[in-house]
Amino acid sequence: MAKVVKKSKSSISIAPSASTGKVPKKGGAVVAQESGSRNAPLINIGIERQDRAAIAEGLSRVLADTYTLYLTTHNFHWNVTGPHFNSLHAMFMQQYTELWGSTDVIAERIRALGHYAPGSYAEFSKIATVPDVPRDPPKAMEMVRILVKGHETVSRIAREFIPVAEEAGDDPTADMLTARCTVHDQTAWMLRSLLED
Repeated sequence: MAKVVKKSKSSISIAPSASTGKVPKKGGAVVAQESGSRNAPLINIGIERQDRAAIAEGLSRVLADTYTLYLTTHNFHWNVTGPHFNSLHAMFMQQYTELWGSTDVIAERIRALGHYAPGSYAEFSKIATVPDVPRDPPKAMEMVRILVKGHETVSRIAREFIPVAEEAGDDPTADMLTARCTVHDQTAWMLRSLLED
């Protein structure tokens, strides 16, 4: 039976990568190290090895951005002040709790694809697009602006890799990334609404 190749519905152009030919990298850093040993059977889930590497590379970037956004949101939960303290403190807690849970889902998908998930500040700082939390806590509404940008950034990065997963026939990853975009888009909208007159 011939292999069916799914065509991407996205118009995003994926830049070539030195290692796989599919995944754009930030600064050329390769982070998705393949896992396994001689004692374990080879992975045979219907996704080619080079495609699994490309997807794991993309998911590693999404994980780095998600973790950075989680840490920023948690920091803002601790440090928010002003007349909107109660509502923002509670909202930020809901948001960082959701982000924290999502990091596990993303990391475990990387593992299911046969690669190690990055998990250090050093690794994350090399591949994250979301900026680190500001050293000095900003005013409450500036926190909201920073989080809007952060959620939009994670959504954009995740969307870059949906076509990579689709073309490899990796529906679970494509579905997960689509769900992540939905959460980030909705959260950005809710935060942006706080800034409107």
